[in-house]
Amino acid sequence: MRNVRKIILAAVMAAFFPAPVFACAACYGRSSDPLAHGMNWGIFTLLGIVVLMLSTIATFFFVLMRRAAAAQAKELAEQNLSGAKI
Repeated sequence: MRNVRKIILAAVMAAFFPAPVFACAACYGRSSDPLAHGMNWGIFTLLGIVVLMLSTIATFFFVLMRRAAAAQAKELAEQNLSGAKI
């Protein structure tokens, strides 16, 4: 209960006694700042990881489909050879 009172008091103080808050360079619009460049590289890195993982999963399923088709073709060929009369 004591922690809840502290949280409420902090929220009330923050609402009634505002202090100036400054945005970072990435949010504020200074695109030439090193912080903005770092943020952009971080975003591109995470995007690259997502694309790499999705393409890996898609490739895995493509390989499975090719193997299944090859196994089915081999099975059909063996059935045709075993039923042939010479």
